[in-house]
Amino acid sequence: MARNYPRLESGGELTRLMIEHYGQALGRQGGLPVAWVTSGAPVELLRAMDVLPVYPENYAAVCASQGAVPLCEAAERLGYSRDLCAYARISIGAAAIGDDAPFAGLGRPDLLVACNNICGTVVKWFQALAQRFAVPLFILDTPFLPDDTINEHALAYVAGQLEDLVRWLERRAARRLDRARLADVLALSNETVALWRDIRGLCRAHPSPLSVPDLFVTMAPIVSLRGTPEAVAFYRMLHSEAEQRVRQGVSAVAGERFRLLWDNIAIWPRIYHFFSQFPRRGACFVADTYTGAWDTEVEAGEPLEALARTYLGIFLNHSLAHRAERMAQLIGEYACDGFVMHANRSCKPFSLGQPVARRLVTDATGVPGLLFEADMADPRAYAEEAIAARVQAFLEALDGRAS
Repeated sequence: MARNYPRLESGGELTRLMIEHYGQALGRQGGLPVAWVTSGAPVELLRAMDVLPVYPENYAAVCASQGAVPLCEAAERLGYSRDLCAYARISIGAAAIGDDAPFAGLGRPDLLVACNNICGTVVKWFQALAQRFAVPLFILDTPFLPDDTINEHALAYVAGQLEDLVRWLERRAARRLDRARLADVLALSNETVALWRDIRGLCRAHPSPLSVPDLFVTMAPIVSLRGTPEAVAFYRMLHSEAEQRVRQGVSAVAGERFRLLWDNIAIWPRIYHFFSQFPRRGACFVADTYTGAWDTEVEAGEPLEALARTYLGIFLNHSLAHRAERMAQLIGEYACDGFVMHANRSCKPFSLGQPVARRLVTDATGVPGLLFEADMADPRAYAEEAIAARVQAFLEALDGRAS
């Protein structure tokens, strides 16, 4: 199915970067130890110690876009429930299949680092990987922020664990932490984050130069390559391209009439198929709650304490009220006419409470919200006709409000 979005010229460079990244992990180029990490892990520390971070979640999303049912089924044959996160099933299934997995799999990790600031499933998932590969696992525990404030006890607790992580890496990877190198990595990470935040901010323009599907695809380096000069170079290129679109009035969606906010992770197996329903009525997703999870800079100060504060403040580590407030703020900043919430079967932390959040956001902004169920990676949970009917009714309602 057609994309319905103008292609980004920087897309070729993005593909090259990601192929090179996974090639480095698989080929052990440079002889660096490889650590598989969760998306909420403090990778700046690893990069500063010459440990190559690789994200099974990112790999699972790529597999899902190509068709990952065989990987899910491989995990299910091992006894893992179909109700388990599809990223976890894809990762475990790929590990079981080995070289026959897409792109010859992810190879074999030397280390595993899991942080529970995004969910609790990653801990059990990485424990399963640790058993399968017989490699050491470090679990970074981050207290939930029920009142949305980072108190000194929580900060000291996580900073202490980061000190433990440094010692663990020194022992397990035979690497030493160079504080000057860490400062350089943090500077690159912050520059990458600032560029990404500005790119997302350009979508405030009318018409928007980018759509959320563009952001979903181009977020790969902010996750996998954060803290590298390559990520900075790519986002400078993307920023320049998006700025040029704004100057020339190039729209991500021709004839933009409605501006929408997206909540939750993309539906990778149907990403363009699903989103193609909206441009037909001039609807453009200009903001979202997912790609902004990587737009928090590491503050100045003692590095480990600053990293602790950053990774404690991850979006999903906050209360439902905080998340609803953030959605309402984005709707105002980006002049959204409505919002769409993906009740993602695979991601319970992102999805539980969405009916309440929808009410809170509509009460705060006055704009309507659509809530529908699917899955970020398992297409067997995508009900084509039911979802299309819900989307059509929502867009017709927007038409009615505009007339």
